[in-house]
Amino acid sequence: MVLFLFPNISYDITMELIPKIIYENKEILVLDKPSGLVVHANGRNSEPTLTDWLLQNYPEIQGVGEPLFIRKGKEEISFDRSGIVHRLDRDTSGAMAVAKTKEAYVFLKEQFETRKVQKTYLAFVWGNIKEDKGFVDAPIGKSRNDFRQWQAGDNARGTMRDAHTDFSVIKRVEENGEHFCLCEIQPKTGRTHQIRVHMKYIHHPVVGDHLYASSRPMAFGFDRLALHAWKLKIIMLSGEEKEFEAKMPEMFEKLVK
Repeated sequence: MVLFLFPNISYDITMELIPKIIYENKEILVLDKPSGLVVHANGRNSEPTLTDWLLQNYPEIQGVGEPLFIRKGKEEISFDRSGIVHRLDRDTSGAMAVAKTKEAYVFLKEQFETRKVQKTYLAFVWGNIKEDKGFVDAPIGKSRNDFRQWQAGDNARGTMRDAHTDFSVIKRVEENGEHFCLCEIQPKTGRTHQIRVHMKYIHHPVVGDHLYASSRPMAFGFDRLALHAWKLKIIMLSGEEKEFEAKMPEMFEKLVK
């Protein structure tokens, strides 16, 4: 058995952060990213990233894609994002596609930009959503109160970008007098924190969301953000359409049963 380790990170921590390989060919890698793993560095922390793992175990990915540029004062700093076509939030787990070649990067990037990729998430949210199915169609801009947050609705500031999210309720549960819903969610656009922002906008924030529902406690045994990128449907370079599934984390499996 081969263990893919991060440089200079202890064994116990590393094992929790190692992504699982769902699918691999010469052009594309599909991974199940664990909750707690940052996709790429941003200059605000020194923790291990998915990009670190990729470069250590797939050195041929070096230079595939585009770096992230961040301006600090008069200086512009770049951060490696080799292979990264799209990203998941640090505390969101689930399916991610990674490009192993420049051709695959351009091919996949075009699919994400033109919204040809179908993404399906599982989210465990606060409250009892009355409708079995619904959608949120609300542009997203920056929050006026917290620079880390994005916001939907009239109180947002800056450039407003269109954002559409479909959802359906899989199961309704109750604990200690509080109501919750397990939802299947399909974001039709790819805005930062889109699901988290839209669910808060309709007053059903995601359980465990310390950024958008900081006043609410953890619930139903979750010790992490209750958001999982469950399925990812993409077109392969061969022209074949394939759907990949990231196994439900244990707490989601318990809810479905």
